[in-house]
Amino acid sequence: MEVILLESIRNLGRLGDTVKVKDGYGRNFLVPYGKAARATKDNVAQFEARRAELEKKAQETLDAAQQRAAGLNELTITMTARASDEGKLFGSIGTREIAEAISEKGTAIDRSEVLLPEGVLRSIGEYPVGVQLHTDVTVTINLEIVAE
Repeated sequence: MEVILLESIRNLGRLGDTVKVKDGYGRNFLVPYGKAARATKDNVAQFEARRAELEKKAQETLDAAQQRAAGLNELTITMTARASDEGKLFGSIGTREIAEAISEKGTAIDRSEVLLPEGVLRSIGEYPVGVQLHTDVTVTINLEIVAE
């Protein structure tokens, strides 16, 4: 299925790109959530008519993400958790807990914006955690986990 992207999507393309995606991804996610439209002649013409409006909206979203990122630069979060003598946590710290801790510092973060490529954290120590506020804006914060 070929679709026209109505916004930039990580690992797929930028606003206005015509990309080929699997039918289920396009039909069940991209089109219903307004992230893309089928690449038909009518839709291409409608997109070209709305291009300036969509680019302006995308720029406003990028500016808002950059302002949020300015508040997160060089942020250090300290979290306490129950841990064994060897430093292993009883449980784990995931994206939800990290998002809540960042939000308490003043900048609202959704758990889907927190990037943990190696999975949840299961031991005490210091970790760099990525926060992707926009497809073009990623901030790294320092997370320190200490034992209770």
